[in-house]
Amino acid sequence: MQDLMSMITTLRRPRLLTRAAKIGAQDYDRDRHLQRILGYGALPGPGAALMRLMEMERDVNTQRQEDDAAYSLVRHLDLMIALIGEAQLYQASRATRYV
Repeated sequence: MQDLMSMITTLRRPRLLTRAAKIGAQDYDRDRHLQRILGYGALPGPGAALMRLMEMERDVNTQRQEDDAAYSLVRHLDLMIALIGEAQLYQASRATRYV
């Protein structure tokens, strides 16, 4: 099984969606954004959150590819922003572990 970061780096999404998500991730606030996406309650750690976000994003991306009427660009962008933000937090937490 691939590690989380390699799974994220192999994602292929439309360039405009990815660029918008990278810009949005600059203002990512875990408490506010992740609560809204995953639901209220205790927040999972960055690794567990990444896994859930990737699963949710995969479903939304499938809707996009199939031209599903239920597809929401705003929802997809929110998920991508959270995915990038959590990936940055995950990398930072792993970097401090090895210092």
